[in-house]
Amino acid sequence: MRRLPPLGALRAFEAGARHLNFTRAAAELCVTQAAISHQVRLLEDWLGVRLFERHGHSLRLTAQGAAYLPELTAALDRMAAATARLGQQDGKPLRITVLPSFAACWLVPRLGRFRERHPGIELRLTSSADLWDFADDRFDLGIRSGLGRWAGLKADLVGRETLSPVCSPSVAAGPPALRSPADLQQARLLHDTPKDAWSRWFDHAGLAGAKAEAALTFNDAGLMLRAAVDGHGVALGRLMLAADDLAAGRLVRPFDIALANDYSYWLVYPAARLRPDMAVFRSWLLAEAGTSASP
Repeated sequence: MRRLPPLGALRAFEAGARHLNFTRAAAELCVTQAAISHQVRLLEDWLGVRLFERHGHSLRLTAQGAAYLPELTAALDRMAAATARLGQQDGKPLRITVLPSFAACWLVPRLGRFRERHPGIELRLTSSADLWDFADDRFDLGIRSGLGRWAGLKADLVGRETLSPVCSPSVAAGPPALRSPADLQQARLLHDTPKDAWSRWFDHAGLAGAKAEAALTFNDAGLMLRAAVDGHGVALGRLMLAADDLAAGRLVRPFDIALANDYSYWLVYPAARLRPDMAVFRSWLLAEAGTSASP
């Protein structure tokens, strides 16, 4: 007979240890932060060892916790993969419709990590900005931008979005050199939707009434970011989508002034149709978004 701790406590510890943050672990597992903390203490009591060192709001794994984590992650991954394969016994792939900009800038660069953890799940991505109400069964999951309210559907927050000027290092250096927001009046501004975003950012930066004429206009935020990387001008970039280019130095933020966007990114699906493979992708996506939060 196997002597195992409660599964809920194991999942809480594993998520908390991966993130080193109980709030992110709670979001991944769809529970409260207090529930994560309670389950971790339950596991520590059951094992008779401390797994975390707590210093105010920061967490650090003990030597025992650090040794336990990789073994536990591997075991939970095997359980998730086995469960997901049951959901795909009919040979159907997991079909996901994704916004083109989100797919190109954020999701596709991270899919290698999903394949490593869940090689048994076949994904079929469709890049489209068209709305889909799940009235038919063309797709299993959708990743969309909005307010999180779709009638009859469950929506999980993937990431909130903020807007800030981004450009290539050469554009930031000038001429004209971008030393203050007012210098943008002499720069080439790249636009996408919504059309008034630059005007709202100028108001937020204390430059009410500043001109926001477009040098180039795009119907896709990902294309606009590519243009910014290539030095075509300054984009009012969605920071979640620009995160990888910023981290790699292909883009820079000349000013640390960000404007909250009304819309956020959501994973949308019919709650009654959450198969095991859908649940695995959902858990991975929310965990990945938690570790890749926009600046």
